[in-house]
Amino acid sequence: MWLDLPTFNTVVMSTPLVAIDLIVRKPNGDTLLGLRINRPAYGFWFVPGGRIQKNETLDDAFRRLTHEELGHTFERADAQLLGVFEHFYDDSVFANAGNGPDTHYVVLGYCLTLAENQVLEPPTEQHRHYRWWPLDELRYSPRVHENTRAYF
Repeated sequence: MWLDLPTFNTVVMSTPLVAIDLIVRKPNGDTLLGLRINRPAYGFWFVPGGRIQKNETLDDAFRRLTHEELGHTFERADAQLLGVFEHFYDDSVFANAGNGPDTHYVVLGYCLTLAENQVLEPPTEQHRHYRWWPLDELRYSPRVHENTRAYF
């Protein structure tokens, strides 16, 4: 269940958000990143992912997020949990409306390694462009957000 904007603004101001990030890799190690068009992390290359909804199990959230973010549904059992991460941002989705709050996420990072011929169809609501990044380039590029680089 998604919250209306005033309620969500209060939540962002008051508590951490819980999310799943998807570290999607090809067998050769290249990783899928999208160029963010929303705050926070606007203008940076970032892994796909999203918030877990209230009363949504982790398995259901994983299925929904992989479908919404990658255009293909995956099972959480097919991924490897990398760990729990904290992301802090000076802005939020509300920054365009004036003085929005900062944002704090508690993120479960999951790594998905695709089959050699797996095709994804990620949408463009959150990311303008997608590209596969070689690991060495991803680790050091200032264009890749530090919270994404932390996974590697």
